[in-house]
Amino acid sequence: MARLFGTDGVRGKVNTVLTGSLAYKIGLAYGKIYRDRGETGAVLIGRDTRISGDMLEKALAAGLMAQGVPVVSLGVIPTPGVAFLVRQRGAAAGAVISASHNPAYDNGIKFFSGEGYKIPDEIELAMEALILDGEDLEADLAEGTAVGEMTIDEEGVGCYADYLAAIFQDDYRGLSGVIDCANGAASVIAPGLFQRLGLSADIISAEPDGVNINDGCGSTHLDQLQQQVLAKKAQFGLAFDGDADRLLAVDELGEVVDGDEIIAICAKYLWEQNQLAENKLVVTMMSNLGLALAAKERGITLYQTNVGDRYVIEKMRAEGAILGGEQSGHIIFSRYNTTGDGLVTALNLLHILAVTGKSLSVLKREAMTKLPQVLKNIYVQDKKAWSENEKILAVVAEGEHLLGESGRIVIRPSGTEELIRIMAEGPDFAQLEQIVEAIGLTVKEQLG
Repeated sequence: MARLFGTDGVRGKVNTVLTGSLAYKIGLAYGKIYRDRGETGAVLIGRDTRISGDMLEKALAAGLMAQGVPVVSLGVIPTPGVAFLVRQRGAAAGAVISASHNPAYDNGIKFFSGEGYKIPDEIELAMEALILDGEDLEADLAEGTAVGEMTIDEEGVGCYADYLAAIFQDDYRGLSGVIDCANGAASVIAPGLFQRLGLSADIISAEPDGVNINDGCGSTHLDQLQQQVLAKKAQFGLAFDGDADRLLAVDELGEVVDGDEIIAICAKYLWEQNQLAENKLVVTMMSNLGLALAAKERGITLYQTNVGDRYVIEKMRAEGAILGGEQSGHIIFSRYNTTGDGLVTALNLLHILAVTGKSLSVLKREAMTKLPQVLKNIYVQDKKAWSENEKILAVVAEGEHLLGESGRIVIRPSGTEELIRIMAEGPDFAQLEQIVEAIGLTVKEQLG
């Protein structure tokens, strides 16, 4: 049977893949592990704005409480807010109900440890085994008054906002921008936070109705933000995803500033201020080669990991790095949080804009020069089968021969969807398009 947990927890279409029954079993499984480990603290649960969030939260909480685990409901809150509050409140763990950048019909469940980091693979595997191997999870439940209790925490979002507001003490009154909240979790915190900081900002897509999360807005749909930045003659645009753990930006010219470029801007600034710990930076194998060249030019040691912010964070902890992230906008500033945090990223970017007085387009240009890169997603029946398919391997080898040492091809299955991502990078954009198109057609023919 397929794994339940991907690179970012359990995720799938509600009541097709992720049902209330499965959420209940996930709660039972985690609760059993909690009891076996002798934990005593509460599990905090937060969610984004999806209509299915209430149903899944109650099912997950029911499973946890049936095992005697106390639960605290934080309501709608950004994912990084849960990671922060787990540490701040001394909780045993945190759970987030969100499918991040996915459409409203999807949802997901992911866990944080008491340290605020995503739970390790071994705990996810143990939970999977309990759920999938047919063990009776209701065989030894807490009885009578030993069941867990749920409490509602209405102060958590405000506590997280207070923490964010205190990170930098800059004067933002000279800055004007457009903020896209993706009709997601950022909607409950970003408007008030940026107003509190004195930033002149037009807020868009901050009216969630349960079904409009990521619908033509947010970090995966930047067209609206680009148009608004140009129309308002704003200095920048910021776009969160559904659970606000990632951020992408738009410069004053209406051009996208992706995660690699934001990382490069922040790394360069920290390097210039002698604040980049041990001159180390962690990114993934999908990051643009231009970032690697910029790091090398400054004497910054660059580490590359598998895709997924959890792997970036693991490497950062191992190497003592304070900055790392992904092209998609998951960026980790370990001095401020233990996971990708779109709001912390926004504050760091605004801090650099404020203290340097430079435009975002200039900061981007000075930080790195992107190499042309083409990315294509192909939905398939079996996303793991490509690596053993001779025809797919042959067309990939042909592309690699054409690129030689001047470029590269990366093929990887998505960790959250049944699709394969094909990426080619090199000096000639037209050649890259041809190579990716040829590989994509072969993948469709063989696995579509």
